Parts: sequence; structure tokens; C-alpha cells
Amino acid sequence: MQNSPVSKLILEGREFFVKRDDLIDPFLAGNKYRKLYALLKTPQQNYNKIISYGGTQSNAMLAIAAMCKQKGWEFLYYTKPLSKTLKELQEGNYFHALSLGMLHYELEEKHYKNFIVSLRLNLDEKTYIIDQGGADKSVREGMEVLAREIREANLDFDALATPSGTGTSALYLALALPEYRVYTTASVGDAEYLKEQMSALNEIPKNLIILEAEKKYHFAKPYADFLEVYKKLLNAGVEFDLLYAPLLWKCLLEQTQEKILYVHSGGVSGNASMLKRYKQKGMD
Repeated sequence: MQNSPVSKLILEGREFFVKRDDLIDPFLAGNKYRKLYALLKTPQQNYNKIISYGGTQSNAMLAIAAMCKQKGWEFLYYTKPLSKTLKELQEGNYFHALSLGMLHYELEEKHYKNFIVSLRLNLDEKTYIIDQGGADKSVREGMEVLAREIREANLDFDALATPSGTGTSALYLALALPEYRVYTTASVGDAEYLKEQMSALNEIPKNLIILEAEKKYHFAKPYADFLEVYKKLLNAGVEFDLLYAPLLWKCLLEQTQEKILYVHSGGVSGNASMLKRYKQKGMD
């Protein structure tokens, strides 16, 4: 695993550091690269099939597809039914994951939950299941490597920030760097849902702080204020994803004052399809 560089970014008169995990690899990057660290080190012959499930905007889906392409493993991915528009789209995470060899299976909504539960029944030893969003205890190893890189960089900052889907990255980053506050936001669901997800993996440390926006945002929906934050960041010199980053940056700017190191979670390959949705709604 290669070290990622650190950039400086000036936003609304404040200086931020950005740990550029987005630059590690075009598809296998960001926090998903860290989450898959243990599997990337696993000998190729240990597995022949990886199974996962979730949404088709998922950065984890694309990263797993890239890893399986590297390793020569078959990748099966299960979702609820897709729209005709998404199936025909020639860009974005779903398109790229398919081009990397992902085998996609749609499940009727009424059967989805029970089928996912049944995946672990009668698993053979050559098959590995990765839960939605890459939520797995093996993530801890990759986040400890990231923590070591951050310490070795010897930067002058007061707190870290990284967005959350399942909260796995933020949880293990906070555990690996107990000397710093770690800010995150609940991008999928609310703060209570995020705490439930993290608590299933480990007790939540006191240095992990979940910031909550004044307004309720629904995951993956286009919002004018998210697009505004995205454009400000882009003008400052760094592109961030449109699904997770805008909410956290908005909260950081409104609710914090310290000097912060933001861990870039990647996912910018999905921006093309999201920007099309913004344009369709008259926001561009």
C-alpha cells in the first residue's frame, strides 16, 4: 500500500490539510482502499469469489470490483431493482464496476433482506462476503496503517474529519488516533442509526464526534447547497465526491474552528452521474 500525499486547502479563509487518499488509484482509492487493505494483502489463492451487496452509487462496490480484477477473483454484487436509465448509463460507479468484471444481480425488494441474510449459509472456504459499504472488522488494519502515515507526516493540526456511510472508517480512525478529535457526519440515516452501525463493530470512543446539520438531508438526493459546497472545494483546488463530502464540509465550516486534517474518502468517479442528475433538476 502506497502512502498518499497531503494537500493544503483554503476555504472561507480557513486552512485545511487534505490527506489525498483519492489519488492512490482511479477506482480502488479513498477509504475503500484502506477498508480493503487486509484483503489486498491476502494471497490470491485463498479466495476465488467475493460477494457483496448494497446500492449502485456505492464507492465500495467499485473498489471491490477493482480489487477483484487485480486478484483474479469473481465478484458477485446484489442490489434491489435498478432503473432503466441507470442500466443504460455509460459512466459512473455502476458502469465502471461492470467494466471491471462485476456480476450484478437484481433482487425483488420484498425478497432482498431475507436473501442477504441467507448469503452466509453454507459458504465455502473460497468465498468471502463483504457487508454493505465495506463494514467489516478487518478494516481496522488498514486504518491503523493510515494513522501511522498521518503521525509520520508530522503535521500541525488539531482534529481529523472523514465522512460516514456505515461509520466503519471513522470508528477505526478514531480508535487508531485517540490523541485527536475525529469529526464525522451521518450521510445515510441519522446519528442514531450511525451509532448502531458502529456499535456493532466496537464501542464508540469518546474522541469520535458526530456532527449533525440543522436541516435533514436524504442520502444521494441533489441539493443546491451541496453543489455550492462542491464547487467551492473544486475552486479551492480539490475535487470531492458529491454523495458524502458536502454534508461533512458544510458541518465543519459551520460548527468547528480548529485546524483540521480531512481524510479524502475518494469516490469522485461517481460525480459524472451525480452531476447529470443535478443538471436534470436545473442545478448546474
